[in-house]
Amino acid sequence: MGASSSTEQPASAEQRELENIAASTGALPLLRKSFSNLSDPQTNAISVQTLQQCFHLCYEDPVCESQQKPESFPRLLDHLGSSIVDLFFLSEKGGINWLGFLGGYVKCCGRMSTSMSLNILLRIFAMAVKKLGLSSNLEFEPDDADCKINGSLLPSDLLLLLWMCWAMLWNVRTLKSSERKGNLLLPDINHLVLSAVVACAEVDSSFDLWNCNIVGLDVQLPVGKFLNWAITTAPILSDCLTQYVNRRLQISVLAEDEAGSSESISGDMSPNASQALLLTRGRAWAISLAPRSTITEEILKLCFSADIVGTDENLLYRSSTHGKGLNRFWSNVEGYHGPLLVLISANSEDAYQDNNKARKWIIGALTQQGFENKDTFYGSSGNLYAISPIFHVFSPSGKEKNYVYSHLHPTGRVYESHPKPVGIAFGGTTTNERVFIDEDFAKLTVRHHAMDKTYQPGSLIPNQGFLPVEALISEVEVWGLGGKTAKEVQDSYKKREELFTEQRRKVDLKTFATWDDSPEKMMMDMMGDPNRVQREDR
Repeated sequence: MGASSSTEQPASAEQRELENIAASTGALPLLRKSFSNLSDPQTNAISVQTLQQCFHLCYEDPVCESQQKPESFPRLLDHLGSSIVDLFFLSEKGGINWLGFLGGYVKCCGRMSTSMSLNILLRIFAMAVKKLGLSSNLEFEPDDADCKINGSLLPSDLLLLLWMCWAMLWNVRTLKSSERKGNLLLPDINHLVLSAVVACAEVDSSFDLWNCNIVGLDVQLPVGKFLNWAITTAPILSDCLTQYVNRRLQISVLAEDEAGSSESISGDMSPNASQALLLTRGRAWAISLAPRSTITEEILKLCFSADIVGTDENLLYRSSTHGKGLNRFWSNVEGYHGPLLVLISANSEDAYQDNNKARKWIIGALTQQGFENKDTFYGSSGNLYAISPIFHVFSPSGKEKNYVYSHLHPTGRVYESHPKPVGIAFGGTTTNERVFIDEDFAKLTVRHHAMDKTYQPGSLIPNQGFLPVEALISEVEVWGLGGKTAKEVQDSYKKREELFTEQRRKVDLKTFATWDDSPEKMMMDMMGDPNRVQREDR
């Protein structure tokens, strides 16, 4: 049936080429099974309606973390499956045959550049918007092999596009069966949209990032500039379509109890469930969209967990819970040998109209290894992030390797003519760190990127000038991204240190032979007559 019967006849050169391309992606066995399962045995083809239903995505009443929610989004998702099929899968009189099925998959999910994958996402989005009856400023050249796009996007369009990508990933990671209707939680991703707005549109310095209405913002984002922004800031965004198509085909083949490891979300779905944390789902997703690294999968687990607030095994330190200060921080992160994500929330009142209200912003730093008590910079790699109110990634520049600095007070009372700073730092040089947290976790200093050759240049906070910015720290979070192994190693280290500490506190009197050798006797003699001359035994 299906692909098997097509192999009974000599395969054409076109079919062999498409099968080779599909095999290079590793999806050919899945395509054979899904075609066999979806196709009609009599016509040896898949009906258009069957394939549209396979890719259909429907969430009736999504829960939104943000107050800015376009009402058209649920209806937009209703047209996702039909848009994918109409654009890429060629249908003949009897339906979609094996050649059309292979060609459609290769067109939308084959090996291609990131820019091409993003073009395909935009085509699907524009088709779904058109089916919904809304207008779009995107124009495509139909006969162009490279799928050139002209036009622009509104910020509200970009919000819908990003949420469409999120919904596909949510479906991939949370539902087991195409028959089951689950809940959809839409994260607050205003920081991602504003990042594209600032990068693509012409906005003046008076643009208020803190009180911006994304849905009502009337600025045009040229599609060329948007693609450049996406390739630089969120290149992993292009993978969501391939993951979604593969997952839906898997579900069409496998039984409900064998559809994979995805689990239905049943935790706290309230909009404010994760808002108390600095690492919300939207911020975690933005970090995961950056160039792929070893932490991508761990970050995605946080994005799509049932309850991000309950992920205690990943949240190593939180200043409001464990207490502020370098010593409290160190007692919670010491012994963790794996990637760490540090988030810092601070506020300043500079150039603010109402001085009673402080401008709050969040920055972050990623280290690929645990913290060490050193008076010099160290590390092998890392990233800096501007997270809120606007998102941006600052990857390593390759010029220097001053990734992280963490120095505690020396244990011995040794005089130092030039003592090294005590605190946590990222980038820059000693005494001229790009980001520096003092030992009390009370003050944060952010310097201009000219002081730093380790990370890429750019402003970590809005309207950052050349002078250092000093702000009051309101919250610090440290998330462990090394998986279960790194956490188990840290737990073993902590238990061993607690055992050593307990042993040092105890004094075993049996180790002293007689009363004359005991420390109590020595102390009593000193208190009685400290100047008494004693004969020394030789």
